[in-house]
Amino acid sequence: MTTGAPQEAFLQAFHAEYPAVTAEAFGRGRAPDGRSSYEILCDQLAGSTRVLDLGCGDGLLLELLARRAGRQLAGVDLSSHSLALARCRPKLSEAKLEEGRAQELPFADDSFDACASHMALMLMSEIEQVAAEVARVLSPGGVLACAVGGGAVGGEGYERFLTLLRRTIEETPASRRIPALGDKRTRSREGLDEVLGRAGFAAVGWETVPIDLSGPVEQVWATVSSLYDLGPLDRATVERLRVAFFAEVRDMTTSDGHVPCAFKICLATTRLRRAGPR
Repeated sequence: MTTGAPQEAFLQAFHAEYPAVTAEAFGRGRAPDGRSSYEILCDQLAGSTRVLDLGCGDGLLLELLARRAGRQLAGVDLSSHSLALARCRPKLSEAKLEEGRAQELPFADDSFDACASHMALMLMSEIEQVAAEVARVLSPGGVLACAVGGGAVGGEGYERFLTLLRRTIEETPASRRIPALGDKRTRSREGLDEVLGRAGFAAVGWETVPIDLSGPVEQVWATVSSLYDLGPLDRATVERLRVAFFAEVRDMTTSDGHVPCAFKICLATTRLRRAGPR
């Protein structure tokens, strides 16, 4: 059994029930310049032809990448249910979509000149092995671009939700809590420099971008309640959390019924300086 087995089993079960959860929750969010976090990541790969999406989910990022003619696209994901949705996207009919682990990529050496990962790298265990595998399948000079979660924007609905969620989790039996996901080093520039540098990547570029998810309270609730932490909670607990959230954001709801809600993504970019370990 791999060290990531409990985490991966949880993620597979969660995405079996909610196969498009990430795209549904964050696909409508917009940065100050009007782009979604998916579009921001896509734009980092403008000059790349052979692109791998690491943790591709239901294929939203790959579909954006497919807008450029001539690209050779591939995606890998743990969830067969999410991949089934990706395979239904007409623009991905020629993409190689594989069920598998990032720690054991089912692709040959030097297969890609770019790799992207949207809100997935931060969930992966055995992160050194992931970095080594990405380096193996990238050609020297290849781009790695990742979007990882950067937390709440202060004073808005997402921050208030996280405060309520933390209280709820503290009162929840251990049997109804999610396993620890990922490696905390993936959530900082210094941590990624440490992990990726060992695999042959250059120093990481780092940019923090606020993503606006504001909307009617029901819509905002649908977004924030898609977090993995709610997966193991029973219905009564989730309902109490929903009622508490609605009450908590009442004072910040605008006259047109919208709740301000935002979170930050951290955009990490780097290039492979040399061939990864073989």
